[in-house]
Amino acid sequence: MSEIVPAPDDPGCFVVVNGDTEQSFVDLNDPTRLEFEYVQRIAEVLDETALLRSRSEQIRILHVGGGGLTLPRYVQARRPGTAQVVFEPDEALTEAVRREIPLAGRASIRIHGVDGVVGLAEMPSGCADAVVIDAFQGASVPAALSTAEFFAEAIRVLRASGIVVMNLTDSAPFEWAKRCLAGLTTYAAQVGVIAEIPVWKGRRFGNLIALAGNDIPVDRITTRLIRADFPNRLVGGQALLDWIGGAPPFTKADALPSPEPNWGNTWFGPTRRNR
Repeated sequence: MSEIVPAPDDPGCFVVVNGDTEQSFVDLNDPTRLEFEYVQRIAEVLDETALLRSRSEQIRILHVGGGGLTLPRYVQARRPGTAQVVFEPDEALTEAVRREIPLAGRASIRIHGVDGVVGLAEMPSGCADAVVIDAFQGASVPAALSTAEFFAEAIRVLRASGIVVMNLTDSAPFEWAKRCLAGLTTYAAQVGVIAEIPVWKGRRFGNLIALAGNDIPVDRITTRLIRADFPNRLVGGQALLDWIGGAPPFTKADALPSPEPNWGNTWFGPTRRNR
């Protein structure tokens, strides 16, 4: 069960926790403050894609997984008026968030109490500039969000220039993550993955940020990665296909949740700046 607790020695800040796992960090005074490193990577991708659109354009971002609404708050602060839809099945958590760490002002954010599979299926084709997938049950990505069928829906709802951004967690030899990426490459013209160098090298469990769309701005995103606090690398194209190898996509029939983190060899969970 998730709960909201004040961040120690950090007035105005709160953490959503589930067991030993910190799921969200929220600074009510500064919604652009992103404490977890992987959330910074997702925000940078949004900065270089959907949020770059002309102010005269109405954009829509879909979020699979809500938690403390850290990324919807960030988007609202960076581009007020952006239409955002959040699919968060934990309605008790959503009520607690609204009560204890409410959204500021007139935020154009709608929260639906359904999971991402149901939520995306209900959306019309070509309606979204970005789909952000960051959803967990405890410390694992749910199996239903790993399937080729789910990725087909995520790509379906994108506009031609839209992008899917998904937080995956795994460790070498990345058998689970490779099967997820294989599913994405089935439906998207371009797919890439961002991870810290120690994760790529198999030194620890960590986050892999998957990107999928028709026109990923690789150069701009790579430039942002150079400025990251920790070394990150974006892998795409043939190099990514070689890395995936012959891994088959997950289907509804054989889907698995992401592996549980190895607490002795990871920054995932209680330590901030990384899930």
